[in-house]
Amino acid sequence: MSIAEKIKVLIVDDQVTSRLLLSDALTQLGFKQITAAGDGMQGAQIMAQQPHHLVISDFNMPKMDGLGLLQAVRSNPATKKAAFIILTAQGDRALVQKAAQMGANNVLAKPFTIDKMRAAIEAVFGSLK
Repeated sequence: MSIAEKIKVLIVDDQVTSRLLLSDALTQLGFKQITAAGDGMQGAQIMAQQPHHLVISDFNMPKMDGLGLLQAVRSNPATKKAAFIILTAQGDRALVQKAAQMGANNVLAKPFTIDKMRAAIEAVFGSLK
């Protein structure tokens, strides 16, 4: 069993198309346990009920943005060690710095490629093979 198969991933994005693209890319990388949420509030509820190993979250979302979700994940003892990758548009340096200060493990710029996603995840977990 590969590392990817053991990692439970939560995708949080308000855009259905983005969730599908992320899920498809993760599946191609060998991930089997993938859950999706439509906004940060739903993502926080899922993490509180059933902690995941990795959260990949968009920044701009209604109800609770990606930084709010990051703060919720980091403040909960049951989820504070979960890896967190924030999705952002190219070149938003202020957001990247803020996310890093708040404990994000990595940033993935949109639009992303499967290779860039693999690199962002492997920077946190090591080789997925």
